[in-house]
Amino acid sequence: MSVFIKYARYYDLLYKDKDYSAEGAYIHHLIQTFAPKTSSILELGCGTGIHAVILAERGYQVHGVDQSAEMLGAAARRVSHLGRDQASRLSFSPDDIRSLRIGRKFDAVISLFHVMSYQATQDDLVASFATAKSHLAPGGIFIFDCWYGPAVVSQKPAVRVKRLEDEQIEVTRIAEPEMHPAENIVDVHYQVFIRNKTDQRIEELRETHRMRYVFDHEIDSLLAQQGLTLLDRSEWLSGKLPGVDTWGVCFVVQA
Repeated sequence: MSVFIKYARYYDLLYKDKDYSAEGAYIHHLIQTFAPKTSSILELGCGTGIHAVILAERGYQVHGVDQSAEMLGAAARRVSHLGRDQASRLSFSPDDIRSLRIGRKFDAVISLFHVMSYQATQDDLVASFATAKSHLAPGGIFIFDCWYGPAVVSQKPAVRVKRLEDEQIEVTRIAEPEMHPAENIVDVHYQVFIRNKTDQRIEELRETHRMRYVFDHEIDSLLAQQGLTLLDRSEWLSGKLPGVDTWGVCFVVQA
């Protein structure tokens, strides 16, 4: 997404505490449960390519798409450090997932880390679901996660501060949410401070990420519109039934 342009350089540091290994294992489990013959995957909103690399390590052929050239640059650098066999199973291209048409079919399409929630308007969501459907082979599955409406309206987002560092920089990120209930939208206003440990210079970045939270009936309507069938709806990573305390819900649907 274009909102990541300014701090794409710091993206992996900001999420270094994210358990990508567990997430890759979870996606692999879902694929093996619902489409065990899967060999090819299209990832919509691949970011810096971490999920793609983990899935390629498990033997899948993965093509990742992202709108951010900065993110894709980081993905390319990541692939350059891999062995030839694993690198050969990975490819990336820049594109908008709402209009993407690459003329290929895949056994599975995935879209992780709330990429679908970045599709803030109904037209955005419809277009993104149409992209997934158009690239699925018959019987293929589409796996995506998103902000879950019942939890967002029940608990409401709060101000959060995150601090991380590596050998070169120290990052402090403040996230201030602004709800727009009539639109099912939360504008997350990010203020990011990056301190260079060498010269103590501090850089400040500001971003607003517009996030769409969705309800079951909205997903059901989108699936019906695209001719997709719901296979599973569960809490991200745990597999539990979603509830009013479930912010992240994972859906598995089939063409």
